[in-house]
Amino acid sequence: MESSRIADIIEIEQLLARYAAGMTKDDVESVVAVFSPDGTYSAFGEKYGVADFPELVAAAPKGLFAVSTPAITFDGEGSARGEQPLCFVAQADHSMRIGYYTDTYLRTPDGWRLHTRAMTFLRRDGSRDSGRPHDPRRPAPGRTTAS
Repeated sequence: MESSRIADIIEIEQLLARYAAGMTKDDVESVVAVFSPDGTYSAFGEKYGVADFPELVAAAPKGLFAVSTPAITFDGEGSARGEQPLCFVAQADHSMRIGYYTDTYLRTPDGWRLHTRAMTFLRRDGSRDSGRPHDPRRPAPGRTTAS
């Protein structure tokens, strides 16, 4: 593997580590900083833009976002995609949610950034879904969300 590709992988891994640390620490600025300006997060039947993140992160349960090493595939010099398993442990009662993220990454003037992140939850019954859209605590996406 080329040394430049190794550097790209390390940069993306660090980007994703900052996301997990930011979510664990309830630091919305750190979470927003890992996304491209037009980045989106998809879950719960909705697509949220970066402008929605402060309200979305505030509504999220607090706890530990434990992630593993992502599997990354490069689509060219400035784009890539990947998947990253997640185990979330709620701080209040130590209940867990497991699943994985499906991502796209873009190289920006500020380095690699998440462009899209979509959550898939793994359920006890063996099903997989993007979450329950009816949670009344979760905000609806704002009008600034990209389609």
